[in-house]
Amino acid sequence: MFMKAQAAFALSLIVGLTATSSPPGVAKSGSSPDTSHALINTCLITNDVKRLTAFYAQVLQIEPHKTGEDYVEFHTSAGTLALFSADAQEKYIPGSATAGQNHSAILEFRVGKVDEEYARLHDLVKAWVKGPTTQPWGTRSIYFRDPDGNLVDFFAPAPPPK
Repeated sequence: MFMKAQAAFALSLIVGLTATSSPPGVAKSGSSPDTSHALINTCLITNDVKRLTAFYAQVLQIEPHKTGEDYVEFHTSAGTLALFSADAQEKYIPGSATAGQNHSAILEFRVGKVDEEYARLHDLVKAWVKGPTTQPWGTRSIYFRDPDGNLVDFFAPAPPPK
């Protein structure tokens, strides 16, 4: 588990460094995706694994895969969202992370219908950042915060203008 948690933490650090000028999920014009580097796992360090597990189980509608009390994974079609205990992180890699302090990354999930997700999640989510909006880069999005304050974007390609 240590190696998996260490790898998950390293990958989570990469999340904030992988932004491009292209919209989410779209390769830059004239280029193909680089298959030598694949972000497959993002790990959130938390002080309350149970609370965050319950939240993401409802939000993602995915059954979590638990490895003890300190580590949980949600497997999506594109990658894995992992949750790891701050106490365990400190034990394995001292001084490397502080739970609930992320203010520079966005967890982006492609969904089927943004407006339907907004209606479904409206009462569950306690911290809405932005309701359903069509973004200039061609996606329809909702933005909210999870119980640890991490910013989450549910997006879909914007419908064609009428």
